[in-house]
Amino acid sequence: MIRSLFTASTGMAAQQLNIDVIANNIANVTTTGFKRSRAEFSDLLYQEYRRVGTQSSDSGTIVPAGVQVGLGVKPVSVYRINEQGSLIATNNQLDIAIKGRGFLQVTLPDGTTAYTRDGALKLDNTGILVTADGFQIQPAITVPANATTLTINADGQVQATIPGQVNQQLLGQVQLANFINEPGLQSNGDNLLVETEASGAPTVGNPGDIGFGQLQQFFLEQSNVNMVSEMTDLITAQRAYEINSKVIQASDSMMGTITSIR
Repeated sequence: MIRSLFTASTGMAAQQLNIDVIANNIANVTTTGFKRSRAEFSDLLYQEYRRVGTQSSDSGTIVPAGVQVGLGVKPVSVYRINEQGSLIATNNQLDIAIKGRGFLQVTLPDGTTAYTRDGALKLDNTGILVTADGFQIQPAITVPANATTLTINADGQVQATIPGQVNQQLLGQVQLANFINEPGLQSNGDNLLVETEASGAPTVGNPGDIGFGQLQQFFLEQSNVNMVSEMTDLITAQRAYEINSKVIQASDSMMGTITSIR
């Protein structure tokens, strides 16, 4: 009877993690460029009471199905689903959305590089394009103080209209980074991801190159969280948690029955 208590407890712990992941998805439903996650599980070890395939007699007959009892469930990963989020118009010339694969490159204060799908860019006090937290994008692009309009085309070229000049001035080129295993990137909060051994090294290219998405100015990529799906998953996880708790109650009741026998 103790085994069923332990097994059901692993089920409750698993569903608690599942609900934690779903809660994080729902909390970030309005976070720019956020990618939803999915908790994944596998069964634990099994105790064997009769091994399948062993001989059951001297004549060589074989046991067709053994006796195995599982010991519960364990979490194995929280998988980030990197499907495209919908685009929303903002009418802000510093906003860019990535249509397709790729991440903006961001220089952190310690000199390392992080990656993001959040294209809500700003200008710092020197005119450099930065994220909402003031981190410069790579390659660095400086906008002149007297620029009247800023144009970022689908291929990532940044141009500005300067008073007194007929043609727009080319300021720089936005580049994107790709990874062979995007879910292998580590989330660091603040809409930033960092490279890991699982993600592989980044491949850098211009928007529109083969394997890279394009940019859309005046738009931002919304979270790819589907509220209907998340609410359905939440109800399912809640019911699974309740059922596991019922197993514990039933096991406890059966143990109480045994201890009360005289």
